[in-house]
Amino acid sequence: MRLLPKGSPAPSHTSVKNAERREFLAASLGTAGAMTLLNQLAPLFAQAPPKKRIDIHHHVIAPEYRKAVEAAGLGTLPALTPEISIGEMEKNGIALGMLSLAAPGLWFGNREQSRFLARSINDYGAKMVRDFPGRFGLMAALPLLDIDASLKEIAYAYDTLKADGIGLITSYEDRYLGDPVFAPVWEELNRRNAVIYTHPSWPACCSKMKDDLNVSTVEYATDTTRTIGSIVFSGTAVRYPNIRWIFSHGGGTLPFLVSRFEREEATLKNKQTILPNGLRPELRKFYYEVAQANHAGALDALLRLVPVSQVLFGTDYPYRPSAEAVDGLAAYKVPAADLAAIERENVLRLFPSRK
Repeated sequence: MRLLPKGSPAPSHTSVKNAERREFLAASLGTAGAMTLLNQLAPLFAQAPPKKRIDIHHHVIAPEYRKAVEAAGLGTLPALTPEISIGEMEKNGIALGMLSLAAPGLWFGNREQSRFLARSINDYGAKMVRDFPGRFGLMAALPLLDIDASLKEIAYAYDTLKADGIGLITSYEDRYLGDPVFAPVWEELNRRNAVIYTHPSWPACCSKMKDDLNVSTVEYATDTTRTIGSIVFSGTAVRYPNIRWIFSHGGGTLPFLVSRFEREEATLKNKQTILPNGLRPELRKFYYEVAQANHAGALDALLRLVPVSQVLFGTDYPYRPSAEAVDGLAAYKVPAADLAAIERENVLRLFPSRK
């Protein structure tokens, strides 16, 4: 076997074995025969795809949270484990999954339960980060309707758990994220230069609709759009400029409704306070991930609204297979440099410690 030059990194066990097989075949069959056979056996030597992608939309389902959702009669959540998540990531070239809470969120009408669930989820996610170094990051949950508890949880998440950011849902009862009641939370997160990831849930307005469509089919995307509007038209985006906002599913229906937002902008009486630089510049500062928005119609609309620098890779696992996002971007034929930015580099700008 050939020796490595001094100072070269040690090869992996798999690469050594593959090299040994090639050398044996070459010696036994001659160069031409070995090459023919190697081409036929290439799938046997193939390794998993390189782990380069960063999934900003990867859910955490803590056991206590799963029990609470089921006890509230809101369905059965997947029994997700770290090992199951990593298996999915390995199959799809995903190096890092940023853990966040999904619908229905933490609020079931009880403040104490909301506090307990936030802490349980955050401790569980932080343990995943510790137990599987380099594979997970944490977007910590907050009991947002309880302002004092949220401020305490922010301190615990950042200072004790070393969370990467905050994960919220788009609405809490009838309050969207631009509601002034949340101002103390935004002030603290602005001070900490926080990244906030948002995920839609069942909006209060539509939770009792009776038709042939699940609420998540239409209202989830609309709830994302409404909370973006709330953040923008309340002046929250301008008032707290150090917060970096990430919105799920390509921004929901925002790319298709932006002209309606512009009409809303035109009616503002205090535009110089709320949107001194105009609507579009604020929308172009936000980040948008591509889970369930990785097909041509959604990507066309999103990339006409914002630059590639604001688009992130996301899968919505375990509710959607990771391959859906991988294959969707491939089918769209995103240029190589843009694809690298979407799948990895843009997230690293938000979380440089993850490099």
